[in-house]
Amino acid sequence: MIKRLAYDLHIHSCLSPCGDNESTPNNILNMAHLNGLDVIALTDHNSCKNCPAIIEARDRMELPILVLPGMELCTAEEIHVVCLFDTLEKAMSFDEYVYTKTMPVLNRPEKFGEQRILDSMDELISTEPRLLVTAADIPVTEVGGLMERFGGVAFPAHIDRPSYSIISALGEIPPECTFQTAEVYDITKHPTLAAAHPALTRMRIVTNSDAHYLWDISEGERQLSAASRTPAAVLDYLRGL
Repeated sequence: MIKRLAYDLHIHSCLSPCGDNESTPNNILNMAHLNGLDVIALTDHNSCKNCPAIIEARDRMELPILVLPGMELCTAEEIHVVCLFDTLEKAMSFDEYVYTKTMPVLNRPEKFGEQRILDSMDELISTEPRLLVTAADIPVTEVGGLMERFGGVAFPAHIDRPSYSIISALGEIPPECTFQTAEVYDITKHPTLAAAHPALTRMRIVTNSDAHYLWDISEGERQLSAASRTPAAVLDYLRGL
């Protein structure tokens, strides 16, 4: 039976340098629950290091929310791509790989934020010393192959924005990227985008909050159809299956 799931697949925590310190794993979960969401994804910039905490917190709280571990990858072209996984192990393996591809530029907390890594009780474990918003040495055309290698799925983020989007950077969505889904932040722009980029008419379109503050998390206004209420089924939906 097909399940209709209220979703928000692009949420940042206090690990992201631009994320609010109140966006802790427990606070994100509670806000998502209050907003009636069925599935969320934690997608900090170039890191999955708060994903263990949010999944452990969800299990402890026994909330009926699917939590997909993920990352908002910044590619070599400074294109943001949301990468999602159906298991924590896959996400953390990808996290380790991306770390080897990012520049060792130190964070400046007073300017960019603390980049806080927390445990499942929202207690501080450490801070990430390397600035997470720099571009990784990963071309956008290689992301699809990396998702096959690590068992994930990816889609270009906020393609309607004038910066950090695949269209603003390249002027198009190259077919070699093999994306089956794209994120449009302002869904009212989709018809215009689809007219200019016919590839979008063959892709699934999702709209997420890209929340950096708790109050920005989606309120259940968007739903997706999945074959079952499981992380694997949500990823299959994003693969166009």
